[in-house]
Amino acid sequence: MKAELPKTYDGKEVEARWYQVWESKGYFRADANSDRPAFSIVIPPPNVTGSLHMGHMLNHTVHDVIVRRKRMQGFNTLWLPGMDHAGIATQNVVERELRKEGQTRHDLGREEFVKRVWRWKQQYGGIILKQIRRIGASCDWSRERFTLDEGLSRAVREVFVRLYEEGLIYRGKRLINWCPRCQTALSDLETIYEPVDAKLYYIKYPLQGRENAYIEVATTRPETMLDDTAVAVNPKDDRYKKYRGEAVILPLMNREIPFIEDDLVDPAFGTGVVKVTPAHDPADFEMGQRHNLSQFSVIGEDAKITADGGPYQGLDRTEARKRILADLEAQGLLTRTQHFAHKVGHCQRCHTVVEPLLSTQWFVKIKPLADPAIAAVEQGRTEFVPSNWAKTYFEWMRNIRDWCISRQLWWGHRIPAWYCDGCGEIIVSRTDPARCPKCSSSNLRQDEDVLDTWFSSALWPFSTLGWPDQTEDLKTFYPTTLLITAYDIIFFWVARMMMSGLKFMNDVPFRSVYITGIVRDAERQKMSKSKGNVVDPLEICDRFGTDAVRFSLARMGAPGTDIAVSDELFDSYRAFATKIWNAARLIFRYVDETDRQPSLAELKQSKLPLVDRWILSRFSRAAERVNRSIELYNLHEGARHVYDFFWHEFCDWYLEMIKLHPERSKGTLLYVFESALRLLHPFMPFITEELWQNLPHKGESIVIAPYPEFDPELIDERAESQAELIQEIVVKVRNIRAEMNVDAKQTVPVRVATEDREITQVLSDARDYIFKLAQVSQLEIVPKLSGDKLAAQAVAGGLALEVPLAGLIDVEAERGRLKKELEKAQREIDGLERKLSNASFVDRAPKEVVEENRRRLADYRDQAAKLSEGLKRL
Repeated sequence: MKAELPKTYDGKEVEARWYQVWESKGYFRADANSDRPAFSIVIPPPNVTGSLHMGHMLNHTVHDVIVRRKRMQGFNTLWLPGMDHAGIATQNVVERELRKEGQTRHDLGREEFVKRVWRWKQQYGGIILKQIRRIGASCDWSRERFTLDEGLSRAVREVFVRLYEEGLIYRGKRLINWCPRCQTALSDLETIYEPVDAKLYYIKYPLQGRENAYIEVATTRPETMLDDTAVAVNPKDDRYKKYRGEAVILPLMNREIPFIEDDLVDPAFGTGVVKVTPAHDPADFEMGQRHNLSQFSVIGEDAKITADGGPYQGLDRTEARKRILADLEAQGLLTRTQHFAHKVGHCQRCHTVVEPLLSTQWFVKIKPLADPAIAAVEQGRTEFVPSNWAKTYFEWMRNIRDWCISRQLWWGHRIPAWYCDGCGEIIVSRTDPARCPKCSSSNLRQDEDVLDTWFSSALWPFSTLGWPDQTEDLKTFYPTTLLITAYDIIFFWVARMMMSGLKFMNDVPFRSVYITGIVRDAERQKMSKSKGNVVDPLEICDRFGTDAVRFSLARMGAPGTDIAVSDELFDSYRAFATKIWNAARLIFRYVDETDRQPSLAELKQSKLPLVDRWILSRFSRAAERVNRSIELYNLHEGARHVYDFFWHEFCDWYLEMIKLHPERSKGTLLYVFESALRLLHPFMPFITEELWQNLPHKGESIVIAPYPEFDPELIDERAESQAELIQEIVVKVRNIRAEMNVDAKQTVPVRVATEDREITQVLSDARDYIFKLAQVSQLEIVPKLSGDKLAAQAVAGGLALEVPLAGLIDVEAERGRLKKELEKAQREIDGLERKLSNASFVDRAPKEVVEENRRRLADYRDQAAKLSEGLKRL
């Protein structure tokens, strides 16, 4: 009984069925006690609040292609999944829920609020992990981790205590980024600088002791002038040398402040004189430290003016600006304003304008951790793919500043520090202390803050494997083999994992870092909700099939290169899945349950026909190219090679050629198709498993079947050369038929000129193929061509051939038709050339319209060339 496949492939049903089988059978589980070579990789933990987007889809596709191949190659493969607790993001989500109920977190209190977040996590969190399963990701779900689970929380506390004991974590008052909306400190990386069309205000500061003498200062933030403690110029700026050692009166506050010189001042900015506000600007803070300037915080955590702001106390910073400008203008001190475009820091999470504030926070002294991480990449212990991203890594690491790690949130890892109300001692401990070790007081308060989410994420490669315990997982799978991530979190995550791994494991956390690009829309625009161009990957998978979407992303995703996706792209690879399915339906017509797949050894010992020797040779080459490409992380090249083999060589040529003698080639057909499915499996896991299970095969699942490798014994240069000659003859005859408008049902005679006995024999043996594939009625092998004027000529594989056309076409009618078509094509070419030579059109028309016209011009030129060739033949 022959296997029967449905006429069309139902991806949804197949995907759900097979993933459940794979997971239940434990195919994705790693074994820490195995003696097989280890391959390990950790998932970039998605936020517990997250849902799958196209960036995830790309990232997990790349992961899964690499992981599935390694598993099939026999490696002890671990792909460890999990989620990040996502401090600010998760707290914001739950606070929004509370607001709908008319409550705030303060109404609940800390303990009840944290319980509420945990309940939310149990009910709604982790949707993304179900979605990751949906796209075929072969993670070891038995090892799933969460950054707030018990084991990881112990690792976080251990790291904090060790760094504190070594003096690498400290508590201090420094200028930090503050989000008035989220009410928390932010790291430099959580502050996104966005372009703003602002104004530059020029303000007169009266010179102390000089009547009607002023110095003009330019600023974008007049509201912070209430806190000015100096005005500054560059020491090399000769314009202001005469004011050295003098002082000015701070307008509105009537406070005397010094005139200082500092190299940080840009003489080209404004007038070359700047106001110095150490408590509200990073550059000013540095100047204040150097010149021992006092610090006043006139803007508070609520973004309102503090008591130090005098009459402006209580005003919001925006309203205060308006009042201050009005008062300056009334006093004749605001001389002018001008438009000024610059970048302003915004909260990455809520996009509120960030306020630089002086605040007591916890910091990591980063340079002692950064230096070994820089050296590790310089020494090649960790490599970036593509290598140019190492430069980006170095630039950031060499200019790194101390990391503010405390956050004024309730959801997260609470800082393990306690304050003694009896003696003021700070206790940092691995366990919760009952008494102060200094004065024995039991009156202790734990620090209210939590750690930055990235603090726990930085430990992910080893905390997930059981550290600080020396577990079997840690011994077997650390360092991990590879990290795959997008370039936008090299600083957030990659650099911090490098520093943590080297510090606590004395080794790099991964040997290679594969940087993916960003998925963009068809116009190469970044996807965003505001633009309305966000593509839902699950909806796309439902429409086109998960395998087609995965293959599209792998095929287009060169390392570090952004990908433009469109329905046309996905549809083209859905057509690839359909091609494979239809090929299987054809093959199953020749195969029944009594058939078995021959071994490779049996095939090698058999006397195979030319087409079989050719396809085996081509398959071996394809296996070599696909393996080499994936090994070098060029998945786009690997996808291209397997696509070309399947579509062009196997389907377009081999299947068509063996239709003449299917029984003779059945063994090779089964071997090559089954092997090709295994070669394709990492890219398109669902359709390959479904078809593989319907073929004669060995083993339970294609998931754990061996991955095809290059076999030099299968390479047959002679068979390839001979088969390609036959194929080229077929193509050239087909082209002549099309160009000469020969009726599709009409067969044609063909003459090939050669005196080579071997080629003559090859062509004689291949007559049946040429007759069927090119619709040839007669094949003559002659010493030289006739020179018949009514014969169309071509060259195939170095051999001249001709197709006599007498009696097949009306020459005059055909010549007239070609001339008419050529004239029409030329008119189109002339019109498009005129349009595209018009600079006004090219500059003003939408980009896509210009590109479409260029494409049409290229098409018409190609058409005209073919028509001209047809006329020459006549």
